[in-house]
Amino acid sequence: MSGTMQAMVIDRFGEPDVFRLAEIERPTAGPGQVVIRVAWAGVNPADWKARRGWLAQYFDYRFPFVVGFDAAGTIAEVGAGVTSFAPGDRVVTASNQGLGENGTYAQFVRSDVDRVAHLPGACPMDLAAALPTAGITAFEALFDVGRLEPGQRVLVNGGAGGTGSFAIRLAREAGARVAATARAANHDYLRALGAECAIDYRSGDVAWAVRAWAGDDLALVVDTVGQGTLLDAVDWVRPGGTVAPIGTLIAGEPAHDARRAAARGVRVVPTIASFERQGRQLRALVERLADGAFDTIALTRMTLGQAAEAHRLVEEGHVRGKIVMEVS
Repeated sequence: MSGTMQAMVIDRFGEPDVFRLAEIERPTAGPGQVVIRVAWAGVNPADWKARRGWLAQYFDYRFPFVVGFDAAGTIAEVGAGVTSFAPGDRVVTASNQGLGENGTYAQFVRSDVDRVAHLPGACPMDLAAALPTAGITAFEALFDVGRLEPGQRVLVNGGAGGTGSFAIRLAREAGARVAATARAANHDYLRALGAECAIDYRSGDVAWAVRAWAGDDLALVVDTVGQGTLLDAVDWVRPGGTVAPIGTLIAGEPAHDARRAAARGVRVVPTIASFERQGRQLRALVERLADGAFDTIALTRMTLGQAAEAHRLVEEGHVRGKIVMEVS
């Protein structure tokens, strides 16, 4: 199926005002792929980094380029060999944008089937669109890297953001105990997500608060903020525990002291989403979504035409939960 579609595109790298609405060629499904009619697109910090060209180390941009990793919608077309999806199926996807293809800020997006999951009818598409990048990254940090088990204590640095919000909910659903950092204005939100200890990183002594809550029994730190904000975390985690700093792509970012961590028997594992595990993780996340596990995550709903403003908000930081944009 061919034709055109509307999309928010960039013709060069730069500030949010490089976005423009354009009519471009609609994608077609190749073998093992589907084309999805996008209902909602999620907005992530990785999106503004893509807009600025920071992902050029991973793939070649082809202008006009469509930004966006996450979407929820319905199957519009299936490629050869695809038997698990049919036109009209409700789905959520971590799209092929990470491979250099056009992303989700468009009426249609192409995805490999291993990064697409069926979306049960009871799951709202706006919340589903918030799920892939932030949810998969949180899942990777907690379970594939952190090996989190029921009853263990975990600290989430930056708990009010997208990845932090999903990390708190996933950890609580797994039976772990959670502390999280955020501005004081977000502490009620952290508690609504399930954090039993909310720490004000601006005015409080984070190290003291963590020690008072966890003692010597902190198993895992998921650091969604980075930029040197929690380098002492290697001293807070118990021997055998893990610090999982989420990759930010920020050049020159301070790193945790690997020698100090090793001397204490603490693993430091820089964490990003893994293409090999994304499909399994996305399906596990959708199961939790269907069970209502993420109903307390805050959403700011915007439209595709507000992509520039959405990027300004995300790039400035301090968005509570996730921003999603209605497309169709």
